[in-house]
This record gives sequence, C-alpha cells and structure tokens, in this order.
Amino acid sequence: MTDPEGLPRGLRLGRLLARTVLGAVLILAFVVGGTLFRVWFVARQDDRSRADVVVVLGAAQYDGRPSAVLEARLQHAVTLYESGVADHILTVGGRQAGDNYTEAEASEIWLVENGVPPDRVIAVGEGVDTLGSFRVSARAISDRGWDSAVIVSDPWHSLRARTMARDAGIDAWVSPTRRGPIVQTRETQARYIVRETAALLHYRLTHAPAAGDDNGLK
Repeated sequence: MTDPEGLPRGLRLGRLLARTVLGAVLILAFVVGGTLFRVWFVARQDDRSRADVVVVLGAAQYDGRPSAVLEARLQHAVTLYESGVADHILTVGGRQAGDNYTEAEASEIWLVENGVPPDRVIAVGEGVDTLGSFRVSARAISDRGWDSAVIVSDPWHSLRARTMARDAGIDAWVSPTRRGPIVQTRETQARYIVRETAALLHYRLTHAPAAGDDNGLK
C-alpha cells in the first residue's frame, strides 16, 4: 500500500521514526552540551559581592583534620572573610559512621586555629550531600534573619551548589576555591566537569541528589 506521495507506508513510517529519533538525539545533545558549558562557565566566576555569610560546603575530614579538598575551601573562605565579603562563616557537613567529628566541626576548628574569631563561625554538623547541606544551611541562615550567602566549593561544583542553594531559599552566588587537588590537572578537571554535568541533570529531573553525591568531592 502506498501513500499519496507514492511511497510505501512502511517506508514512510520508517522515515518518520528515523526523524523522530534524530530529533530526540539532537535535543539530548543540546541539553547535555548546554549544561556542560554552563558548568564550565559558572566554574570560572568569582562573585565577591557583599553577603550575610560565607557558606563552606563540607568534604572529607580525618579525626578533626580537613582533607586537602576541604582545606582549600577553608583557605578561600578566610580570604573572603578577611576581605570583608561577609562577617561570618558557616561550615556545614555531617559525619560518616565511626567519625569523631563532623565535617562542620573539623572546618570550625581549622578556621579558629587560623585566626577567625570563634563567634564568627557557625558550625552546622548536618548534611551528607549537597542538597541536604543547603536545606540545613537555609534554616540556620533564616534563623539569624539573613538571606544571602556566597558559596565556597570547588569550581566544577559551583553551578549545582548555587542551583540547590537557591532552590532551598538562599539568595546565593559563588566564589570557588582555585586551590586543591581538584584543579591541579586538566584530566581531573575534565572528569569532574562531566560528573557535575550528570549530577546537575539528575537533580533537575528528580530534585534529588545523585547517588554518591558528597558535597562536591573528597
């Protein structure tokens, strides 16, 4: 059987299916490529506008000693504090099974040891992933009558962190650290850009953290 154009119906349907599949592939490529570009683009931003508080996302700690990733974030937070970007630093992050300290406590100890007055540090010892960390941070910020925060994490984590912070009700922007093992090689950077692109797409589809999310890496 043929259609009005003289093509067999099966061939016409096959062409329609091929065009549909091609269109879907192009849309997917556009969405993924656009998200990857935005992850890269936001990673290059460094907004040091005045905020109510600097929020440092947690990462691994070892018996109260921050990992290299977390220490790089804390060093940058001190720079922002000393530059007058905010008068307080909020550390966030819970503990793994068997840990003596939360990530927030380890961060607080390091900040005080490095010259930040204890009354200027707020430790929120909850949150094992980025979304959970911003939910508890949002409550701590709101309880103090604040609403704005500059977020310190790793560059490639910045877009997802900012997205989740704003979804949690925080007026947020980012000033990522440029130090630490995550920014040392192009191979490492490329791996984490891809990882963050996938994690952000997952969040936008599900509004849930991706499996293995750990506040933006160890």
